Amino acid sequence: MALGEVEHCEVTEIHEDLIRTVNEKMPPEDLLYDLAELFKVFGDSTRIKILFALFEAEVCVCDIAESLHMTQSAVSHQLRILKQAKLVKSRRDGKQVFYSLDDEHVATIINVGLEHIEE
Repeated sequence: MALGEVEHCEVTEIHEDLIRTVNEKMPPEDLLYDLAELFKVFGDSTRIKILFALFEAEVCVCDIAESLHMTQSAVSHQLRILKQAKLVKSRRDGKQVFYSLDDEHVATIINVGLEHIEE
């Protein structure tokens, strides 16, 4: 088999029982779309770095920017995307805004991804 070639069946045989099982378990299309959109958010290493920073503590934009050697504007842009995806939440304290992970699921998603690529 050539490099990159995907194996495929040599005959066409439809397994109706398996198709029925798969179709019964398949989530609705709108849910699959939302899931794909969520995973797109994880497709940027800067956003992953921000999430890692938030694993440790609730952090303000200034501190994230300093830690990642980025401008506050660039960090704010990425935080906006993460907030829209419900991966982070914010809390205002006077003139500062602190960010944290939205819930424990965010850390779980990242940790499972890490386990997978480290295998």
